Amino acid sequence: MAFIQSFGGAETVTGSCHFLQLKNGPKIMVDCGYFQGTDEKLAFEPFDFDPKKVDILLITHAHLDHIGRIPKLVKEGFDGRVIALRATMELAEVVLIDSAKIAEEDFKTALRKAKRSGEEKQLRPPIYSIDDAKAVFDLNIQYTSYNKAIQLVPGVKVTFRNAGHILGSATIQIDFVEEGHTKSVVFSGDLGAHKDLIMPAPTFVKQADALYIESTYGDRNHRGLKESVDEFKEIIINTLKNQGNVLIPSFAIERTQEILLLLKQMYYDRELPVCKVFLDSPMAIRATQIYSNYHSELNASANKLLQRDGTVFDFPYLQYSLKEHDSMLINKEESGCIIIAGSGMCTGGRILHHFKHRLWDARNSVLFVGYQVQGTQGRQMIDGIEFISLYHEKIQVNAQIHMINGFSAHADQSDLWAWMSEFEKLDKVFLIHGEPDKQAIFKQAVEEQLHKPAHIVEYGEQVYI
Repeated sequence: MAFIQSFGGAETVTGSCHFLQLKNGPKIMVDCGYFQGTDEKLAFEPFDFDPKKVDILLITHAHLDHIGRIPKLVKEGFDGRVIALRATMELAEVVLIDSAKIAEEDFKTALRKAKRSGEEKQLRPPIYSIDDAKAVFDLNIQYTSYNKAIQLVPGVKVTFRNAGHILGSATIQIDFVEEGHTKSVVFSGDLGAHKDLIMPAPTFVKQADALYIESTYGDRNHRGLKESVDEFKEIIINTLKNQGNVLIPSFAIERTQEILLLLKQMYYDRELPVCKVFLDSPMAIRATQIYSNYHSELNASANKLLQRDGTVFDFPYLQYSLKEHDSMLINKEESGCIIIAGSGMCTGGRILHHFKHRLWDARNSVLFVGYQVQGTQGRQMIDGIEFISLYHEKIQVNAQIHMINGFSAHADQSDLWAWMSEFEKLDKVFLIHGEPDKQAIFKQAVEEQLHKPAHIVEYGEQVYI
């Protein structure tokens, strides 16, 4: 009998990793992501399975918490087939090589300090190198497209459908024959909102014997998109008019492109005061180019801007800070700047340098536009921390801190409910990718409204289909 085990994304948001073992069939893995926040230590632990025995890896999308341990998987023996959308793999190359580079640089810095104190033996090396990350793209990669059924082996097929979360994101349906009966397992991946700034709405799925569904925001609904956009504009306009600067810690993929789209629309609508907009993230710059290359997969609003001036994102106020020297020059700008930089949760990256120079100034604003995992510096700032430590210096948090939840690329409870309601056949619901308290609320909602049994998946638990 077929069963599924989750070795990540179980009773936690990050670390997506789900293993489908078919009776007399291939061993299929869906995602192999990095753990973030308070769970990051788990990324360094050995796998609870043999990577050499995984036959096929299916990738839902290119966020680090869904792909971040694939180089480790390859390093430890995985040599099977990878199936994903082409846009996903292009973004994955950017994400994996960038994360490996940052990890190697951070380790070298930490090692120098540890040697001086005699504590180098306590350091953990990165879980993979840049070369390990590059090795992922030497695998047997099979590119697919939305709504196209691929036969994995006789009696087993997989179909990717648009999840509306980020460029190339997919819901994955695996159909297989067991004892003369066809069964369907659906992994939602990360679902996008039905109303999104840049992505089309998720595609509905019609049948599943077992649905593994994300529950990041299963406990609540986001603020309305219009209200969120209005708040975003108000913060931008007021901060610039008060001679301040706006710092936006942004995720390189999806959120950055949404922000650029909003600012460009504000520019054309003459709502954006004269300013300088800096995209200060090499990774986000590369991702933005990939989004431009796949503009046909974006929604109507994005393509309307493309038709207007021949580009989806560029406008006169926007400057790309690709090199480190370009980033340093931003420090000379006293006011009138919007600085978009990574990392999105403020755990590293160029945003920290901008915090050092501007976080103490009450004229400035920090605008969070994405989910902040517990234990990250971003989450601490939202929770009201008064000081942060940067580069051995104590920095007072005087800038205005704003959090806008309505831009989330994740479906909220009403979006999840609407998507699930479209199933014509749905037997069992399994909750993954959520914090336990939020999953408990979503479980109750599913059972009361959908009248289907819902189960919160535990790490390593064998769920028989």
